[in-house]
Amino acid sequence: MSLDTAATKPHEQLAAVLAEDMGAVNEVIRTRMASEHAPRIPEVTAHLVEAGGKRLRPMLTLATAKMCGYDGPHHVNLAATVEFIHTATLLHDDVVDESKQRRGRPTANLLWDNTSSVLVGDYLFARSFQLMVETGSLRVLDILANAAATIAEGEVLQLTAAANLATTEETYLKVVRGKTAALFSAATEVGGVIAGQDETLVRALYDYGDALGVSFQIVDDLLDYGGSDAIGKNIGDDFRERKLTLPIIRAVAAADDKERAFWVKTIEKGRQEEGDLDQALSLIAKHGTMERTREDAIAWSEKSKTAIANAPEHPIREMLIDLADYVVARVV
Repeated sequence: MSLDTAATKPHEQLAAVLAEDMGAVNEVIRTRMASEHAPRIPEVTAHLVEAGGKRLRPMLTLATAKMCGYDGPHHVNLAATVEFIHTATLLHDDVVDESKQRRGRPTANLLWDNTSSVLVGDYLFARSFQLMVETGSLRVLDILANAAATIAEGEVLQLTAAANLATTEETYLKVVRGKTAALFSAATEVGGVIAGQDETLVRALYDYGDALGVSFQIVDDLLDYGGSDAIGKNIGDDFRERKLTLPIIRAVAAADDKERAFWVKTIEKGRQEEGDLDQALSLIAKHGTMERTREDAIAWSEKSKTAIANAPEHPIREMLIDLADYVVARVV
């Protein structure tokens, strides 16, 4: 069976090519999320890890390492590291956001409690650092440790910007670069680093991951206002949580006095009533902010494709280019 018939979407094609390595990553994840003394740790972790996510971030590490010709053992541990960092942030995010659904299933904090989610997230962060150290590369440790710190910084910035109608597009981009793009860029960068590639290519891989991550998050923010049940979120979650994402930031900037009063009531003061989400969607449509935001997502996707265009010719390079297109195809 050809790859085209086996899998049609870019992330599915990557999964098919990387199936053996991803199997090894899954085994590392199962082994390292175990706990002899606290069985709740693997229970909580398994609920999220095995919830059917695409495992895009660890696949990016495996893909870039393979594309760069790496044939050692460390890419598997690094991919597991990336997934542990991602899973830890999800556990913490669901507590902060008081979320009840993740990937179409009840969140861990809903099934257990906030305390369990926070502490298991902490455990996964600790495990991720153990895995980093095992590579013996201080540079890899530096990249992934910086990513973990940047993610936390981005989440805190988002927390302080929430419900603040003065939040700018510049602040929004800082949040996105922190909470999402930082792990994408670290995932792609370490693949080149462990393969011993030159700095030009390592930087290109970083730039690819950074731009892909920004595009990915912008699309997710778009889907929240006109999206699909497939993302496992309820439409309007960001509105209900009073998050200032790009569609809202731009609608607020274009608002007249009456519209601004609506945003003050619903976002700044949090007094939301039945019908307010529909009104928000109407204002977003009136000012065309969905279309403008979609154009931004496409522009970031193009940046990621440009960054990786000069990487070594390899089938995986073409899949990574296709992946950048697929990320924005969800809202085209």
